[in-house]
Amino acid sequence: MSDDLKLVYTGSRVESMYLEELLKENGIGVIRRDTLSASVQAGWANGSPEDAVRMFVDPKNQEKAKSILDEYFSTRDNG
Repeated sequence: MSDDLKLVYTGSRVESMYLEELLKENGIGVIRRDTLSASVQAGWANGSPEDAVRMFVDPKNQEKAKSILDEYFSTRDNG
């Protein structure tokens, strides 16, 4: 994984799948790293379901991605 990528989300696998689609619909490519799933496949569990996934974007898309995610979380939390 490139050191140039920027972390924009840490959380659950289910929510990350929705957020990945949301970002892709807005023209932002995403790399999703699921540490819990990868560790289970390797034979041990590392992490928890609440923070199992990290999503990264290209630095040029970081501000746009954060804006989209902030809007999503504000509407979800005030829902």
